[in-house]
Amino acid sequence: MKRVCLVCTGLLAAAVLVGCQQPTQTKRAQQISVAIDADKTGEPISKYIYGQFIEHLGRCIYGGIWAEMLEDRKFYFPITDDYKPYSTADKDKMVGYFPILTGSPWRVIGPAGSVRMSTENSYVGEHTPEIQLAGDGTAAGIEQPKLALIKGKEYIGRIVLAGSPEAAPIKVTLVWGKGRKGRQTVTVDTINNEFTKVPLHFKAKGTTNNARLRIVGKGKGSFKIGTVSLMPADNTDGMRADTLKLLKQLNSPVYRWPGGNFVSGYDWKDGIGDPDKRPPRKNPAWTGIEHNDFGLHEFIRFCREINTEPYIAVNSGLGGVESAAELVEYANGAVDTTMGRLRGQNGHPAPFKVKWWGIGNEMYGEWQLGHMPLADYVKKHNEFADAMRAVDRSIQLVAVGSVGDWSKQTLTTCADHMELISEHFYCGHGTKRPTWRTADLPLDSLKKREEAEQAAKLLRHVSDPPKRVAHIVDAHRGYRKELDSLKGKDIRIAIDEYNYWYGPHLYGELGTRYYLQDALGIAAGLHEMARNSDMVFMANYAQTVNVIGCIKTTKTRAAFDTTGLVLKLYRRRFGVIPIKVSSETEPLDVLAAWTKNRKALTIGIVNPTKTAYDLALNLKGAGIEGTGQRFQIAGSDPMAYNQPGKKPNVVIEKSKLAGIKNKLTVAPLSVSLFRLPVR
Repeated sequence: MKRVCLVCTGLLAAAVLVGCQQPTQTKRAQQISVAIDADKTGEPISKYIYGQFIEHLGRCIYGGIWAEMLEDRKFYFPITDDYKPYSTADKDKMVGYFPILTGSPWRVIGPAGSVRMSTENSYVGEHTPEIQLAGDGTAAGIEQPKLALIKGKEYIGRIVLAGSPEAAPIKVTLVWGKGRKGRQTVTVDTINNEFTKVPLHFKAKGTTNNARLRIVGKGKGSFKIGTVSLMPADNTDGMRADTLKLLKQLNSPVYRWPGGNFVSGYDWKDGIGDPDKRPPRKNPAWTGIEHNDFGLHEFIRFCREINTEPYIAVNSGLGGVESAAELVEYANGAVDTTMGRLRGQNGHPAPFKVKWWGIGNEMYGEWQLGHMPLADYVKKHNEFADAMRAVDRSIQLVAVGSVGDWSKQTLTTCADHMELISEHFYCGHGTKRPTWRTADLPLDSLKKREEAEQAAKLLRHVSDPPKRVAHIVDAHRGYRKELDSLKGKDIRIAIDEYNYWYGPHLYGELGTRYYLQDALGIAAGLHEMARNSDMVFMANYAQTVNVIGCIKTTKTRAAFDTTGLVLKLYRRRFGVIPIKVSSETEPLDVLAAWTKNRKALTIGIVNPTKTAYDLALNLKGAGIEGTGQRFQIAGSDPMAYNQPGKKPNVVIEKSKLAGIKNKLTVAPLSVSLFRLPVR
């Protein structure tokens, strides 16, 4: 199927060097023709190109998907009198500044030295805070500030306490304002030397971003806090209701987890069993703490809640073959197997039936834990595959690929040990300046040159994802012709990480903001995947929530980023049987497809210019009824963006169309999806 190029050298040369008229908002639309032959179809577009990827990184899971409001609820960091919980990212390593938890977020209440970290019989992890009480009625304990509450909303949780009986009562107070009316207290009247779990329930009567949870005693002796948790009461199995609502609208068919770089240092057994007893760890690949609150069971519940399929990556970095095989057995084994029995003891006797499994992540990279030479790694991949398939022959394996020697050798040595091969790409943002000297130009020419530069820069930006997809596909088409190991095989591509990645980190670690221009580029990337439906089987947008994700959250709000709107729109509205688009349509990117029942034709159009277009249809093999629908993501500013808690600047606009003959109108800076019933 003919590829549509968004940026041709001639177009940019004419625009920039000759100074021709640039795309600007005009009253009269430009004319362009497109030839679509509905009889010439390609292989069906895999639903899996609308996949997602979540990783234990930044605020993707904790602070995004997971509803826990407290940081360091299991006391990984020692609590000290010197309260300095946060630092900022190193600007030489990260773009922008964001707070990193590098010390305890719990503040001491009471005399200095009243809180010590006890290593004797700690409840979870290496130590447990023990609060010494003066016995004279002086309050002592700990508190965590900077919690966000919404008036009228209920909050639930639990605290695990032990200590001297005379230390009681222990008061757990949620504070949102001044005075008695600005707080609510749960009183624990009795404690003893055995750790006991006590439920918490509050209802906020004020809205604030600086509420506090206080845990204090005034008695004698001492008491210990094993762990504590606080969540909005409307959470679903520990997951945020607002985030889940958007994820269900996104309707992605598959989610890759738990990484990413994270997986190469992750022990999956840390994430099973009683959540309060799972040890907190330093995140092995990124900043912050891995609380191990969101483990395998939680991931499976997450997948079932949003009606998606799990895709699990195993640790082939620092992890061993035996651990990977045990994970497969834990997930898919019968309850009478060793690991299946353990799964049953942890509350789920029935197998999870996980189909998709990735062996490692980016093992070609020196940044990856456990990185090794290619010649060694292909052997390791085969060892993992044999061990995992020995447990469950039905699983589908995804190998680590990277265009060039790595993918080529992996396909040569491991072709019998995989179903798919992964490829990753991330796009930046071009900032190249023109070569002319602005001082040598008159003002009117300078303005035209600047307009030309901005137009060319936007075209480059939008064209980057489809060019990356095309590069990957072209390479793999070449491998199929060249490698004897692929004869008679159909090993397709899983682009199981891709996205734009640039700009300040506004939503925590790697928490970038996306703009209308990024939505245009992601749509163009989907177009290129669909054009190569015989090669690209899966794609997983990274990393869904916050980070570089398509949904962004604050502590109390969630919203679609611009790229999320595109993924939502195409997943729900675009057809599944690609149709040949035979004419050149630059600068527009045009993709056509039948719906599954062939009762409607869908046409997706990306317009990366500030010019409106009238698209004349030369349609063969089908006749449209003259009515239809248009779904449009558009704006006047390529840098328009959405922000949680505020009215969105970028939306999906739906409109009914009537009297359609052979022309479609396309707005400037837009993604337009037309759905046209056929006769």
